[in-house]
Amino acid sequence: MKRLLTAAALAFALAAHADTTLDYDILHFGKKSGAQKTVVQDDGRVRVTYSYRDNGRGPDIEEDMRLLPDGSFRSYRQTGRTTYGAALDERFSIAGGRASWQSPAERGRQALEGPAIYLPSYGSPETHAVIVRATQKAGGRLAALPGGELRSEKLKDARVGPAGREREVALYAILGAGLQPDYVWLEQAEGMPLFASISVGGSHLVRAGWEGVTHELERLQREAEAGWLAELAGKHTHALPQPILIRNVRVFDASTRALGEPADVYVNDGRIASIQPAGSTARDPATVIDGAGRALLPGLFDMHTHEDAWNAALQIAGGVTTSRDMGNDNDQLAVLMTDIAAGRAVGPHIEPAGFIEGESPFSARGGFVVASIAEAEHAVDWYAQRGFRQVKLYNSIKPEWAQPIASYAHQRGLRVSGHVPAFSRSERVVREGYDELQHINQLMLNFVSDPDTDSRTIVRFNLVGARAKDLDLDSPAVRDFIALLAERQTVIDATLATFEGTWNQKPGDMDPSLAAVADHVPFATQRAWRNNSTDVSGGKLETYRASWQRMLEFVGRLHAAGVPLVAGTDSLAGFMLHRELELYVQAGIPPGEAVRIATENGARYAGVLADRGTVERGKRADLILVDGDPTRNISDIRRVSYVLKDGVGYAPADLYEAFGIRRFVDPPAISR
Repeated sequence: MKRLLTAAALAFALAAHADTTLDYDILHFGKKSGAQKTVVQDDGRVRVTYSYRDNGRGPDIEEDMRLLPDGSFRSYRQTGRTTYGAALDERFSIAGGRASWQSPAERGRQALEGPAIYLPSYGSPETHAVIVRATQKAGGRLAALPGGELRSEKLKDARVGPAGREREVALYAILGAGLQPDYVWLEQAEGMPLFASISVGGSHLVRAGWEGVTHELERLQREAEAGWLAELAGKHTHALPQPILIRNVRVFDASTRALGEPADVYVNDGRIASIQPAGSTARDPATVIDGAGRALLPGLFDMHTHEDAWNAALQIAGGVTTSRDMGNDNDQLAVLMTDIAAGRAVGPHIEPAGFIEGESPFSARGGFVVASIAEAEHAVDWYAQRGFRQVKLYNSIKPEWAQPIASYAHQRGLRVSGHVPAFSRSERVVREGYDELQHINQLMLNFVSDPDTDSRTIVRFNLVGARAKDLDLDSPAVRDFIALLAERQTVIDATLATFEGTWNQKPGDMDPSLAAVADHVPFATQRAWRNNSTDVSGGKLETYRASWQRMLEFVGRLHAAGVPLVAGTDSLAGFMLHRELELYVQAGIPPGEAVRIATENGARYAGVLADRGTVERGKRADLILVDGDPTRNISDIRRVSYVLKDGVGYAPADLYEAFGIRRFVDPPAISR
């Protein structure tokens, strides 16, 4: 690596006497969806504009930064809008040996006691490049402002591009900014300018004119990440000698929604071999897990995920042994599922739902994006041939397509779920064949939207927040809709926890869905959780909170009417599923029933109840030990002390600590 230049030259040596402009394209599943422009002025000032759109939303960011000789920020200013419309106004500066910063979520001052670098709350990929250059110059790590530490590691060198135009680039990982690494590709030239930022299976930012190298960069980045994931799996996956005795546990009974009397559970060849009264005579086990009176539950089901490898490991730590992926890059998801099955990554069983979106300027890119019913039927065939059990239809599907697509999917033996297509209603798609609806806001739009409401944009969130408070839950329209859902046994995947912060969080306060675990995570993560990307200015917050309470009550009424529920998150693995269950209880659902929803109901509607979802002889040994009794206090569900998946063991305490998360409970005693 060539020596970093000082900030005087940190026009990245790109500009000696004139401004230098670097243009970047943002590609989402290969389609241009935005751009970044970096202008390095001749005085060393760096200006960045960054903007993209995906699924009808995206950020618009303006950054103005000056750098110190060590490459860190002398000053930083950011304005613009977040993905969900909140105003961005972040400032940082150093003067007189003191650092000061402010944003919509925080304000602070701190005396500098040594080298340090500010971590922007909502920075562009250009800020990642700054962090890498500064930390590399400092030997790989720097104290972070306002707190914590940032590290960077060089993972891989590469030479990319056509003959005669090759560029020497390198992949760096930033550690300490979140619960998983951030990656950035820098040119190995003077100044190490940003070359690309690759999200495996997602969006790519790359130097304009170099779009053709993104697949190679993605492949190389996946290889580098795979090494880390394999190391994590090797260290934290415990192939326990079998048979296994789980001694002295209280088994969750889905029929009674309660824990039973003390029992011994035997596991052999990854299956539950027997359940006997505690202390019963049986053959000698090869491994004994001392339950010590803990609750033994089936592994949890997160029924709304978009998995990646790091998220998958956190699922296991949270007791999730099966997740339903509701839309992903099909190739990337197949790789992840293969890696998990082969033991190269830690993660749950993944039950994929096939994603089908209509072609429009607002299309989400992933799965299949179709321009006709015939193309949609081809997508259904593709998923059916590969063993998918359901498909998910999305916002840009034309309303008149929903019924024929649903009918065809049913002919192929697939369930149908999804968002409500723009300009349609929940009631209509239920009558047209939807077996399941995702998200509480999609249900609320049935009552608060207008015929011309375009729900492909963030209006599908903001309109619900503004109007749901006025919904009369005793009105004939609401009662009839709930009765229809009950009659059709239409499953509801409410993802309440995903929206709790959206409609309840004041900037600077902790996200209420994560408040219970915030003191366990690193400082940088806590700080990120204090930012609400939704615009709650101008008195909106009180309105949104009132609407949220109406939505919570609505879910309680769904359950009371016999509408089947599943527990999904569409958000941070593990932690948010625990919160989803707490919110179900707040909605009036008994704790034991909430546990059943996250286990038996998950297995039933994922199509795997014959194999898992209850603790029964012959079923897969996907089991979790929990300190406490979540059938009485649902918050005890956070206290997962041990996880078995196919009879293979994981200690959540150790997995959490690998992510920098302080453990919640200690693992049980295990003897062999």
